[in-house]
Amino acid sequence: MDGFLLKLLAFVVAIGILVTVHEFGHFWVARRLGVKVLRFSIGFGRPLKTWCGRYDATEYVIAAIPLGGYVRMLDGREDDVPPDEAHRAFDRKPIWMRSAVVLAGPMFNFLFAIVAFWAVLVLGEIGVRPLIGEVLPATPAAQAGLVPDEEIVAVGGERTPTWGQVMQGLIESSVSNEPLRLCGRLPSGEEREHRLPAGTVGDPASQQNLLETLGIRPDRPVVPPVFGEVLPGEAAVQAGILPGDRILMADGQRIDDWGDWVRYVRARPGQPIHLRIERAGRESMLTVIPVHDQLGDREVGRIGAINRPLDEAVLSRWRVEYRLGPLEALPEAVGRTLQYGVLTIKMIWRILTGDASIQNLSGPLSIADAAGRTASHGLVSFLRFLAVVSISLGVINLLPVPVLDGGHLLYFLIEAVRGGPLSECWLEYGQRIGMAVLAMLIFVAFYVDIVRFFG
Repeated sequence: MDGFLLKLLAFVVAIGILVTVHEFGHFWVARRLGVKVLRFSIGFGRPLKTWCGRYDATEYVIAAIPLGGYVRMLDGREDDVPPDEAHRAFDRKPIWMRSAVVLAGPMFNFLFAIVAFWAVLVLGEIGVRPLIGEVLPATPAAQAGLVPDEEIVAVGGERTPTWGQVMQGLIESSVSNEPLRLCGRLPSGEEREHRLPAGTVGDPASQQNLLETLGIRPDRPVVPPVFGEVLPGEAAVQAGILPGDRILMADGQRIDDWGDWVRYVRARPGQPIHLRIERAGRESMLTVIPVHDQLGDREVGRIGAINRPLDEAVLSRWRVEYRLGPLEALPEAVGRTLQYGVLTIKMIWRILTGDASIQNLSGPLSIADAAGRTASHGLVSFLRFLAVVSISLGVINLLPVPVLDGGHLLYFLIEAVRGGPLSECWLEYGQRIGMAVLAMLIFVAFYVDIVRFFG
């Protein structure tokens, strides 16, 4: 339940922040261009709190359903506009002003992403150094000449200090028709480039392990299978496991590494596991039954125990901190925002053309799950998540679909070309089409989420 509440809270906070940023963009630019704003609402449905601005007549609302928001402006198509306020009506403004107001929402999402990425880079990212532990034979990595102990320092020309950035580079290569370029550094310090054919990565959503598809297994420390902490009320406590216990065998199978133990438990939700452990120099037998848990789209086992942490000196080979100064971080943050924005556009196009699976879509359940996981990892991880989702929100809102910001911009373009606005009839047809497209998109996103989480 704690995990569920964390995901719910993180999701509400994330959506609240991103919607506020988006709507504030519309609000701020509208006010600067002399448009009267009647209401600024965060959320839909029944108002929970309402107040009026001290220096204006704008009504500010926090509503019950935190899945969106809106800015309502004075508009002659919806309101009776007094003659003395006609100059403040949205529909009476020139096209460039209306376009600026509409465009401001997505632009503020991109600006927020730049600020969030900047904060991440200044605070510093802790990651795992991308060292290759094993190259599987007869795989693309082996054919390209990658070898064990080689460090991947760049993908597609972009530096990759952590495995996370390597994965991002591989995902970007999946939407490119260019060969995949990997730059590796040998233990001697020599750097060399490897080229893999275009399309090697394939569709990321259809693969369980992207690195193993290439034929790479990361290097990692051997962690002794010793319990460091046993969480209250979990299966490990009920089985009698104590901190300091060392696993010798599970169901007669030797366990030498904590990672092997984690994989063994995850593969057996609800199944009894017979353990031989060592405690204070003596061996004994225990039986633990992992509970069912959800990990992404898979059901896994969990016993509620944490391994004894390794010494920092041991971890220094794999641990890396990537941090930039405030001035250096700004162009890097802008570059990351552009990078993720282009990737989002390319992925949407590939989904629409059938070149990528709809499994690449993320609905509310996936976003809530990611929000909870990143929030549990700390501020930097959560900020990175907010930046990526903010970019996606900005890109999606720019799609030329009526009811979205991009649809309004399309109307303005048509108005500029034909010398006048579309008729109310055509606007109504567009509204219906836009609502239908949006409803279909929401349905597909929920469907993908349900399949992903519940099979």
